[in-house]
This record gives sequence, structure tokens and C-alpha cells, in this order.
Amino acid sequence: MRYCAAVILISGSVTIGERTNAVDSVSPYETFGGDTLRCIINTGNENYGKNGFKTGFSYDLLKEFGNHVGAEVEIVLADNHCDYVDSLETGDIDIMVLPDTCSHYGSNIILTRNLDNAVWAVNSEDIAKVKEINTWIATFSESEDYRQLWIKYHRSVNPISRFERGLISSRLSPYDSLIKEYALKLGWDWRMLAAVIYQESKFSINTVSHRGATGLMQVMPATAEYYGITDLLDPEENIKAGTMHLARLQKMYSDDGMTDFERFKFVLASYNAGEGRIADCRNLAAARNLDTNRWDDILKVIPSMREDATLQEIHLRFGKFNGTETMNYVDNILNIYSVFCEICPA
Repeated sequence: MRYCAAVILISGSVTIGERTNAVDSVSPYETFGGDTLRCIINTGNENYGKNGFKTGFSYDLLKEFGNHVGAEVEIVLADNHCDYVDSLETGDIDIMVLPDTCSHYGSNIILTRNLDNAVWAVNSEDIAKVKEINTWIATFSESEDYRQLWIKYHRSVNPISRFERGLISSRLSPYDSLIKEYALKLGWDWRMLAAVIYQESKFSINTVSHRGATGLMQVMPATAEYYGITDLLDPEENIKAGTMHLARLQKMYSDDGMTDFERFKFVLASYNAGEGRIADCRNLAAARNLDTNRWDDILKVIPSMREDATLQEIHLRFGKFNGTETMNYVDNILNIYSVFCEICPA
């Protein structure tokens, strides 16, 4: 789902408070039940959760609201090149989450009450919907469920800083329960999988690479399609796609006589660079009588993968390979895993 049409900027001097007050006299009644809510999160770059995981928090809040009104919720991230006002006006989207500092939307858009430094924008013709959202916000924001959700996404969000302060914790991320569930299916220590996700996205669901890799585990759309996953913004779907791919890579190396630890390193390298690139590296190692089942021996040949002369030595199916990123990737995850074991002792 993507709703991006021509940008329309509407001028006006209506304040957030005035827009909120405009719905105070409207009687609440259910307007969303049975519908599919099409939502955009447009809260900007959260810098890997440095100040809290605003996108993940907004995502869960929208899901909570959908459950409240009995509606399915479809959520996508905003494209930086669109402001979506026209999509709200035409009804192509129902709700857009914005920072509460946003002030350039005019009288055709109504903003809800503030919810943790964010507001939800809807079409000004949907006043009853705004009233329903405001009523829910007023109630839900005072509940224990909201408090726990806020803690999940805002408290102690940087595990590395906890390590630097010598703190021990039972949690690493907002997604620990999902990570534990899918790590079990892989047969991994859950902290290993958490280290992979931290390396990929710092636990921010709105991370998108210049190549299009998306979400917590930086899954490419083609990879997601291969595993039947359609919504990479959804934390569980993203982790599911990533771990299905890790499981396939793990199985691919299961007959090579590797130790579990060596297999883990080859799986990580293949997740980063692709199994074809790593196969080329192993073929070069074999041609040089090195152990193709030891990652340290593969590290010896990776510098040669950048040289034209290597193309004359053996056939490289995927051509030359710089490899620096992949070498650092494996080392980083092993180091992060060690840190996570310190933070969360078994």
C-alpha cells in the first residue's frame, strides 16, 4: 500500500488547539467499525531510537486504536517527497501521524489531541472521526496499557549505553518477545538474533537503506516476496522474513562439517553479502588450499577478491567483491552479541 499523490500545501492560521476545540461539541459515535483504516506515519527520522522509538510507538498505537474500533489497520511510512494532504482530502488515507510541532496544515485538515508529542491528522469533513479518536486518546492515555506501551518504546532504548554504564537488564529492545520466539525457531540464543537486528536497524522499524532494504532486519522486498511476506513495516512480519532467510542459509551450510560457531559466521556473512558472494570467496580459498570451513581462512582471501588478477586465477560468478563491509559486519555482530550477553546474563 502506498498513497502518494501531488503535494498540496494549504495555508491557514488555525492552531492545533483551535482544531481540537472545534470537535468538543460533537457527540461521539462509532464511525470506524468494520472499515480498513489506511494510515501514514510521518514523524521523521528517529535516529535509531536515540530519543525513543517514535515510529514503533505510533505503529502500535494505531493498531490499538484499530482493535478498539474493530477495524483492520494498514500502515505505511511517509515518503519524504509527499505531504499527503491531498490523500487525506480525497479519503485515500484516513489518518496521518505527525509531530505535534507541525504547523503548515490548514483548515481542510483537523488535528487530534496531542499523544506523546504527536498528533493524528484527518480530513476536516470527518469531525465525528476526530471526536472518536480524541475520546479514545483521552481514555487510553490514562490506562496501564498505555503506560506499558510507553515504557516499551521510550525507556532504556539504547542497550549499548546501558553496557557502558555497567547496567544489567532483562530487556534489550521493544521487540524482545518476538526475537525470543523466532530465535527459538532458529535454534539460536535470542541475544544472537537481537545482535543481528541491532546491527541492521538499531531496533528502528522505519530504517530503510539506499538499496531498499527495509525494517528491523533490513529485508529486501524481493527476499520478502520469496518468503511470502508482504508487510515489512510490521515488526513480526519483518523478523519472520529475516529469520526464514537465516534458516535457509543455516541449512545451506549444515552439510559442510562446520562447527556451530563457524556456521554462524558464514550465515552472517551470507546474510550481508549474499550466499553467492561467499561461495566465490570459498572457491578462491579452496584454490589456495585454505580451509573453506573456517571464516578466518576466508578473511585471508577477501582482499584478493578486489583485484583484477583474481579474475584470471579462478572464475568468480559474481565478479569482484570488496568485502570490507561484510568483514566488519560479522565482527560487529559478534561484538554486539558479547555486549548483549553482559547486559542480559543467561
